[in-house]
Amino acid sequence: MEDTSSQKSEPSKDTLDFPAPQETPTNFIHVELEEYEPADFSAKELILKKAREVCTCNHRTVITFLCRLFPVLDWLPRYNIRTQLLGDVISGLLVGIVTIPQSVSYSLLASQDPIYGIYTNFFCNIIYVAVATSRHNCVGSFGVLCLMVGQSVNRHLRLAGYGDDGSDSSPLPGNTTSAGNGTAACDRSCYAITVALSLSFLVGLYQILLGVLQLGFVAVYLSEPLLGGFVTGSSLTIITSQMKYLLGLKIPRHEGVGSFILTWVDLFRYIQNTNICDLVTSLVALAIIVPVKEINEWYKEKMKAPFPIELLVVIVATVISHYFNFEKRYNSAVCGDIPTGFRKPTVPDINLFPSLAVDALPIAVIGFAMTVSLAEIFGKKHGYTVRANQEMIAIGMCNLIPSFFYCFASSAALTKTLLKESTGTQTQVSGLVTSLVLLLVLLWISPLFYSLQTSILGVVTIVNLRGGLRKFRDTPRMWRLSRLDTVVWWVTMLCSTLITTEIGLLVGVCVALLCIIFRTQRPRATLLGKVSNTEIYEDQSTYKQLSSIANIKIFRFESSLYYANRDYFKTVLYQRTGVNPVLLAAKHQRVGAQADTETGNSKSFLGTGFDCLKQAKKRAEKPSADACPPSIDMHTLILDCGAMQFIDTVGLSVLKETHHDYKKIGVQVLLANCNPSIRHRLREGGWAGETGSEGQLAFHSIHDAVQFAERWYHVHQKESKEKQDTLLDPEDVNFQVSL
Repeated sequence: MEDTSSQKSEPSKDTLDFPAPQETPTNFIHVELEEYEPADFSAKELILKKAREVCTCNHRTVITFLCRLFPVLDWLPRYNIRTQLLGDVISGLLVGIVTIPQSVSYSLLASQDPIYGIYTNFFCNIIYVAVATSRHNCVGSFGVLCLMVGQSVNRHLRLAGYGDDGSDSSPLPGNTTSAGNGTAACDRSCYAITVALSLSFLVGLYQILLGVLQLGFVAVYLSEPLLGGFVTGSSLTIITSQMKYLLGLKIPRHEGVGSFILTWVDLFRYIQNTNICDLVTSLVALAIIVPVKEINEWYKEKMKAPFPIELLVVIVATVISHYFNFEKRYNSAVCGDIPTGFRKPTVPDINLFPSLAVDALPIAVIGFAMTVSLAEIFGKKHGYTVRANQEMIAIGMCNLIPSFFYCFASSAALTKTLLKESTGTQTQVSGLVTSLVLLLVLLWISPLFYSLQTSILGVVTIVNLRGGLRKFRDTPRMWRLSRLDTVVWWVTMLCSTLITTEIGLLVGVCVALLCIIFRTQRPRATLLGKVSNTEIYEDQSTYKQLSSIANIKIFRFESSLYYANRDYFKTVLYQRTGVNPVLLAAKHQRVGAQADTETGNSKSFLGTGFDCLKQAKKRAEKPSADACPPSIDMHTLILDCGAMQFIDTVGLSVLKETHHDYKKIGVQVLLANCNPSIRHRLREGGWAGETGSEGQLAFHSIHDAVQFAERWYHVHQKESKEKQDTLLDPEDVNFQVSL
């Protein structure tokens, strides 16, 4: 809405006190900005333009398309061997060393044989090199996703008629090739990986579709408190699921609502069956790994690379278990046979797609959220651009293509990404080096892990979850910064732990959205005061030594005005200003009606012959409404719209009602700090009546509105006094007194 200070308007007949401004006060400097003409928008032309860009096929567009789809074609020709190769090789070797024990331990978490975890990390790193825009992300098995995959796999194993003994017995079952992917041709291990790879195929398909449809912005709805609570809750669930391996207990794996509590009940119920060998081994491994990893973090700036304590413990534990024969002597659970080489590619079982479609959705969302967030963090830190939609396509391909090679769902892993960045990686060439390390394990080294105890794998898994558990220490600081964010964190964490991870994620998203709605539905609303000798206006309830403007109220509403907060806007406006125009107008109306009734009952007995006398008497006894002093302490209400991003049709109606209601009691309503979109909406909606009929009503700053209101009030007071003197004719008054 343009500022039209030179326009004139007629005073309202319903006004009890001050009419609307009729003209701009003298000496008031009005700033009027000329707007650009809005560009014509044609959906048809836009669609045709995009279609021509997509359908245009020439040498240049093909190269551009391939470089965007495979970023490796862009950066690899510019790869500097002299300055970048050394950092990539060192980083890749260290990450590969750490990945070996994590691959085996996370396979256990996903209810798979150890070899499939190595497959997953091997293929993902190779594919991610070709299609990723991030230079520092390290993809592979991630604890939270492995937990979700394991829950889905176990549920389908039970539906297929497999018991819990197979996965919990010692030793772990080996890999069995089969002719098909159905339950008739597969044993338990084969069916478990069939479910996992079919799930990975759907996860990758979802992620690729989201990337192709340019829906990478969906990740922004997973806030940091939500993801933090989800990771912490999932970490508690993972620790609970690994406790049976640390104690050497054979208890069923619970799924669904209450599995966390039921698992702990079973742990204490069968605690007397604890395998002492597994317990002692676990405690010794924890006592060694945890302090060394803490030392690595304390001195990470001084150390060129962290000490690979996990791999060292795995090797030593495997050697000790082999030579002391823990499997037969103490009945300790070990990994068993881990084959070498690769299996023939397979295809996902489409018969499982209907039952896996829902399970794949939260895994896809969490996977791309973690990948995109880590990519953006390190991209910003090192000064390069990351394309979120391309990252979604990249992680989708890392799930879809490896599903044909017996791999389960993966994403960027936080601990390995941090290690990769801290050890000097420059490009994704380090991912190729990591894959070479895993290739050595697949071809020659994997059978050597036969005697590795599953309790050691459980320890490795639990130790790597320390980051999620440390989030508890951040909750007091988070509470001081934002209580709503803390509520989101705790609700998501508790639901992910006590109910299920999927429901916890869904509840967390809903609570986060409700918090956003709550913040806009009941925002902060205050009255503003002026800082002395300045043109600055601030919150009177927050800052001291602010002066109020006489007979002017400045109201700030710190949110957009829309249908959900319309009632709150009017309520808090009446509370802060201390004036309810609807009640005040009704009171004036009752008083006027009562006065008219009393005048009618006391008609003069002189009859109609004294009509002229009664008219003169009315003029002397009842002055005009303009001359009545106001019964409120303000003549102008200024609405500071600087915090309003938008107003909808309901919000526009509220502003129109506010203007109309305050106008009835002689208070003019002015707007300040409206952004162009709101001004356009106000102008088109005619919030103060017909366009151009209400004079100066919107200003570019609060100070301009205050100056206008003050000068207008002084001009109006002078005019009201002159009108009052004119209405009170001395001859009529003398005639009335003589009667």
